[in-house]
Amino acid sequence: MTDIQLPITGGCICKAVRFSATAAPVAVRQCWCRDCQYWAAGSATVNVIFERAAVTIAGKLTAFVSQADSGNTMTRSFCSTCGTPVTSASSARPEFLILRAGTLDHTGIATPSMNIWTASAPHWAHLDPDMPATPAQPGALPAAR
Repeated sequence: MTDIQLPITGGCICKAVRFSATAAPVAVRQCWCRDCQYWAAGSATVNVIFERAAVTIAGKLTAFVSQADSGNTMTRSFCSTCGTPVTSASSARPEFLILRAGTLDHTGIATPSMNIWTASAPHWAHLDPDMPATPAQPGALPAAR
């Protein structure tokens, strides 16, 4: 990650939803699971993972709850007005909240450090050979402070 100015801000395309994070991300990952491919129009999502306590969200989100390939319950939320995917959260790690990189006001801070669920990536996906990768669910994130 590059130098990060706090707070980190962002929101949806119509500006009905806005968020602010008062701490740097714990991790940034590109996810190639089939669910994320639906959310990202066929590509990977770029997920910026924060400690939930550091994130404040204003505006109306609509949630979609499903079971992921990992077996965890995922809650993905999007702007109720424009449909922009904004957040994701796993039942296995309730202390963390994922914000979609495209919703950041300054997307340059969201440099992925790992590709995950690469076994689900389409044959045309470009996976940086110099970036760590895992075919499925990665190991645990650092403990929240």
